[in-house]
Amino acid sequence: MHELALTCPEDRVEAIGEALDALDALSVSVEDADVDTEAERALFGEPGMPPPREGWQHSRVRALFATEAAALEAARLLALQDFFAGCTLDAPVAVPEQDWVRLTQSQFAPVEITPSFWIVPTWHEPPATAQRIIRLDPGLAFGTGTHPTTRMCLRWIATRGTQVLGRTLDYGCGSGILAIAAALHGAHPVDAVDIDEAAVRATRDNAAANGVGLNAGLPELAQGLYDTVLANILATPLKVLAPLLCAHVATGGSLVLAGILQRQADELREAYSPYLALDVADAEDGWVLMTARR
Repeated sequence: MHELALTCPEDRVEAIGEALDALDALSVSVEDADVDTEAERALFGEPGMPPPREGWQHSRVRALFATEAAALEAARLLALQDFFAGCTLDAPVAVPEQDWVRLTQSQFAPVEITPSFWIVPTWHEPPATAQRIIRLDPGLAFGTGTHPTTRMCLRWIATRGTQVLGRTLDYGCGSGILAIAAALHGAHPVDAVDIDEAAVRATRDNAAANGVGLNAGLPELAQGLYDTVLANILATPLKVLAPLLCAHVATGGSLVLAGILQRQADELREAYSPYLALDVADAEDGWVLMTARR
């Protein structure tokens, strides 16, 4: 394979990416050309939602092609386009053959939630300090412990001290990681629901792989009151779900919400104010965890 790399202004990223796709690029990625400099800028977005912008002020676009000839032809055709003005293009470089499975696995190390609680891919040995672990590999369903929203939820579950999680609902369970963590920390029974049947299957498989008993199904599985209600989704659906989620929280119970950017905290407070009083309980990398007690 050969990689074609170019630098372009933010307003050209979309056109460049579409052109590379049309020219049969195997993959196209965009990164900040100013990374590791004072000009580096973070782009915060929400999982599963379009990015706030297509790129950075100075964007580095990389495309992989099957052959050098294909990369050279793509470079020639790009240079002829009007939207290429202001862009700079590097000569294609060969990408050495690699064991891509091993390379991908090497990017997913064990994730520390607390010194005694870790998320560990199946190809790693648990750290010596781990007293509780979840075996979980990256997959199609969202939630492997690497995203700040998931880590904050897991931290909340793991640091409840003497507070009993009790009957627990994981609404929008994804991989099932929060439901599994709750079960490992004493929650019982645990219901995990999602609108995506693939997520329900992933949750059942991951629970079985971790020796955890829980109930997984579509949203209608959630019935009655729960001592703990967890929802790591996105800010917009969380606002829509406010009456439903709050109706499931028992007296003395806890509501735990994630998938919320710091700038969205006030919107969530307002949406939930008729039902429960939300407060920010944790923050990481521009995201917040919001909780309430009934």
